[in-house]
Amino acid sequence: MGVKDNGLMLVWGATGKTGRRVVERLRGQGATVRAGSRGAERPFEWADRQGWGAVLEGVTTLYITYQPDLALPQAQDDIAALLAMAAAGGTVRRVVLLSGRGEPGAQACERLVQASGFEWTVVRASWFAQNFDEGMLAQAVRSGVLALPAGDVAEPFIDVEDIAEIVVEAMLGDQHVGQLYEVTGPGLWTFGEVAHLLTQVTGRPVRYVPCTPAQMEAGLCASGLPAPMAAALTHLFVMVLDGRNAHTCDGVERALGRSAGSLEDFARRAAAQGVWS
Repeated sequence: MGVKDNGLMLVWGATGKTGRRVVERLRGQGATVRAGSRGAERPFEWADRQGWGAVLEGVTTLYITYQPDLALPQAQDDIAALLAMAAAGGTVRRVVLLSGRGEPGAQACERLVQASGFEWTVVRASWFAQNFDEGMLAQAVRSGVLALPAGDVAEPFIDVEDIAEIVVEAMLGDQHVGQLYEVTGPGLWTFGEVAHLLTQVTGRPVRYVPCTPAQMEAGLCASGLPAPMAAALTHLFVMVLDGRNAHTCDGVERALGRSAGSLEDFARRAAAQGVWS
């Protein structure tokens, strides 16, 4: 897909799992991109609204990711404020939002975007496969123990490469305007099955150990996360892994016209790159 005169693309959260891939893909197609992050030339932080205006200046298309998650209470106020500031600036015409499955707070943020008056696309994603190699569980895989309060619930893990491809198409082209894509991988996996797969591809034992929510929260606090954030993330984790998301969706197929990437392919690729060595 060639790049027409799309103006200035802003990737909000440009150093995150999807954001950095979106930036790379946009620049690879010749788009003009502004990376929104703490370390950027125009620094961005969700907690510093006074800095948002400079980051939004001249932007025509905006990709929004929210750290740590749209399900958290503050997210709706922040998204509403960002959309209002973007509208006041007068240059933004299109917004692409990364959302999460089974999260009432995230769906409330989706509705804000849909009612904003901008052209919009929503990508509502399942758990990222990349949580195992560049996220919160990477060190757990290296240590050989996945301790999570997930029981035997299955999840259709999504490869973030698929998300990035959809987001870039939605930012550059018109065919995805007004679409909500609920994206998952092609198969359901329990964490026990994931541990078995990781054992196979790494050649080292990885086992899944169910834990209680209190144990998870304590572990997050011990890792240095502030107690309120640890509690909120634990609540979110338990909520979305209660079985409500234990089914696949066809968002990748609808958006890209092909099957979603599999967890097996992701795991083999990551192992070959030595990320768990």
